[in-house]
Amino acid sequence: MEYMTSTAGLKKAIELLEAEQAVKLQRLKKQFFIAYESLRPAKLFMSTLNDISSSSNLFNNIIGTALGLATGYLSKRMVVGASVNKVRKLFGLILQYGVTNVVTHHADTLKSFGRYIFQHIFSKKETNSYKT
Repeated sequence: MEYMTSTAGLKKAIELLEAEQAVKLQRLKKQFFIAYESLRPAKLFMSTLNDISSSSNLFNNIIGTALGLATGYLSKRMVVGASVNKVRKLFGLILQYGVTNVVTHHADTLKSFGRYIFQHIFSKKETNSYKT
């Protein structure tokens, strides 16, 4: 800022600075309100849900893990059944852990294999429809 000698110039500079300060104060209040609104618990919860639902990778991981747990549990139930044999229960637990890990880590491969099998089982056989 330059050196001023007249009172009129000084008053004009003060008025300009006060106007600039008022504009900056309004911007600061607006920014504070936006920050306050974004930190409300309901807004945080909704934004978290939106992030989760929009993330397909997370959704696929949850599906893969659930599928792994379910297949592991079912394989244990098929092997152990209602047995009271401790060795059989231990084998069932080890089998459940192994199946769960395999299905969880290779969910994409198993999905594509399942789609392939499904398409070949339920696809219509092409027949020659023309007569000679």
